[in-house]
Amino acid sequence: MNRALHASATRRRLMFSTMLSTAAAAVFGGMAMPVAAQSNYPNKPIRLVVPFAAGGTTDLSARLVAEYAGRELGQTIVVDNKGGAGGSIGMEQVARSTPDGYTIGMATVSTHGSNPAVYPKLGYDPIKDFAPVTNVAAVPSVFAVHPSVPAKTMQEFVALAKANPGKYTFASPGAGSLGHANIENFMMLAKIDLLHVPYKGAGLALNDALAGQVNAITDNLSTTLPHVKAGRLRALALLGAQRSPQLPNVPTYGELGYKDMGDGGWFGIVAPAGTPQPVIDKLNAAIHKAMLNPEFKRKIEESGGTLVPTTPDQFKAQIQQAMARYARVAKAANIKLD
Repeated sequence: MNRALHASATRRRLMFSTMLSTAAAAVFGGMAMPVAAQSNYPNKPIRLVVPFAAGGTTDLSARLVAEYAGRELGQTIVVDNKGGAGGSIGMEQVARSTPDGYTIGMATVSTHGSNPAVYPKLGYDPIKDFAPVTNVAAVPSVFAVHPSVPAKTMQEFVALAKANPGKYTFASPGAGSLGHANIENFMMLAKIDLLHVPYKGAGLALNDALAGQVNAITDNLSTTLPHVKAGRLRALALLGAQRSPQLPNVPTYGELGYKDMGDGGWFGIVAPAGTPQPVIDKLNAAIHKAMLNPEFKRKIEESGGTLVPTTPDQFKAQIQQAMARYARVAKAANIKLD
């Protein structure tokens, strides 16, 4: 009987030892493969998800990254436009991708700033689900009014709005959009009351602003600039860190005393959380080197932007600042979307 018990115990110990060895081999083998993969990264094309339709400023920035950083990496970077829900659909795809450096995304102040504040059921966490790589470009937006509005400066417009609460209208690409959140923020800071007119997209909003159906609009500098130069819109303020060389006479919100408006929009690269640090570092270095190309810089500036290369930690801090700002605005203005 004792012999049987002893034999049974011995078999159990052997089985347990075998299981431990197998588990250890799996763990260490799994660790070794990513390290090997990191050393020759990238060895196949990289997908860059753009969470908006082709043709906009986000898409332009992404295609410049794809072209010039792809050269530095010696691999093709394929731009994949996945628009919808203010950029949330595309960003959720990035967050759920394998963290191996072969799927990256173009994050914006919408996807990683205002969307988390206004979408309670957002399908990703802008901090936990991503590994920041680098910011790429800062692109200001412009607050502009139709020429029929009797205000030549923002100070005059604020005075008009205070004297006529709820009379003046502003267009946005939709309820909960970045344009909507920015003007809600401005109204709180300036203590004015404008009437929000949401549209289904920036193009429709711009058309009605040009026609005078709405009094004001805020949109990217690249979109607004031709109409300002043609006299179809009057620019009153710029949401950016500094004045634009293309509109040197238009002050920033900060100059006007509204520093809590922030520094405007940006477009940067993120990877799924868990992407190995050597891969993040290699992407960061390649994109920064690409940004030194004069053509890259020229094309960004032609769109109204400026280059803003950062470390991953610096970009993470910028994301956190945007999240905090728009969380405050969304709460104060009661902006929530399903």
